[in-house]
Amino acid sequence: DARVRGWFLLDSYLPTFFLTGAYLLCIWLGNKLMKNRPPFSLRPHLIVYNLGITLLSFYMLIELILATWEGGYNLQCQNLHSAGEADIRVAKVLWWYYFSKVIEFMDTIFFVLRKKSNQITFLHVYHHATMFNIWWCVLNWIPCGQSFFGPTLNSFIHVLMYSYYGLSVIPSMRKYLWWKKYLTQAQLIQFLLTIVHTLSAAVKPCGFPFGCLMFQSSYMATLVILFINFYIKTYRKAPSRTAVKETPVTTEIKNGFHKDYFAAANGLQNNKKAQ
Repeated sequence: DARVRGWFLLDSYLPTFFLTGAYLLCIWLGNKLMKNRPPFSLRPHLIVYNLGITLLSFYMLIELILATWEGGYNLQCQNLHSAGEADIRVAKVLWWYYFSKVIEFMDTIFFVLRKKSNQITFLHVYHHATMFNIWWCVLNWIPCGQSFFGPTLNSFIHVLMYSYYGLSVIPSMRKYLWWKKYLTQAQLIQFLLTIVHTLSAAVKPCGFPFGCLMFQSSYMATLVILFINFYIKTYRKAPSRTAVKETPVTTEIKNGFHKDYFAAANGLQNNKKAQ
């Protein structure tokens, strides 16, 4: 799309590709380097990080709402060129959304430094790595129009998620954080709504590229499948009597995508005590 030519990181795919490779390499090397070292606490860093992502997500949420309202966006299907300057405004916010995905690589780096390797799950790494690359493609070919809906929902969810994680770093606040399960449910609803919204443009087209709609729906379906699997394991699968007797009660509050999103959190300590 000629409207985004010259924007930072967009003209060539190589920076996105190498940053993703560096992210995966950091996970592999980091776990090896931390193997015989004590974990870092990083509490002040986590507070600042989670607060920063919360504020950025809030900015993107408000700006996307205002920009799409200004452009008279059609919720059912919106093409790429009819809203004029409002389309440019949306594209600028979506660039920040794309860039936020490389910032969120720090979720995993914090796991590595805190030796929470059990929380670096397939879903966590899959989602972080693919989102950054997918959104490079979105910004280059479909940087506005129908593309606005998923980031608007996700920004809202991230305001709730990262504020939760930030508060969870403070021990005195943990007793008030009763809404973890509802965040998990909201995340799943987000995926489903995004699929419905994407397919609505295929059922009643408005000129938005059909192939992009199919790809996004398929990708979101993979997240739904993996996320439902995580949800069942976490909230619906009761532990056996033997496990209850042999294993002490733990409280796991986890951060991530965002991640098995809530199976991988950067903000909370595992309350399980060493035996």
